Amino acid sequence: MVTELTLISQTTNNSLFVLVTYGILGLFYLLIVPLGLYYWMNTRWTLMGKFERLSIYGLVFLFFPGLILFAPFLNLRLNGQGDA
Repeated sequence: MVTELTLISQTTNNSLFVLVTYGILGLFYLLIVPLGLYYWMNTRWTLMGKFERLSIYGLVFLFFPGLILFAPFLNLRLNGQGDA
């Protein structure tokens, strides 16, 4: 027979698993992938082909909430010509 204590422990374990899974997915969605996109765009901006640029724009659309979190802290302006 299944006791009440085992049902509570199974529910607690399932809830913990769900919370950890959501935390990991949130970490990837809001931190890891947006920082990787910023790095990729900063290093390849002038070298991208049309299909690469199209895929990067699609990823920017997909990961926009994470990108907007880092926008105030990152400067992605292209290097100028120095003292003009």
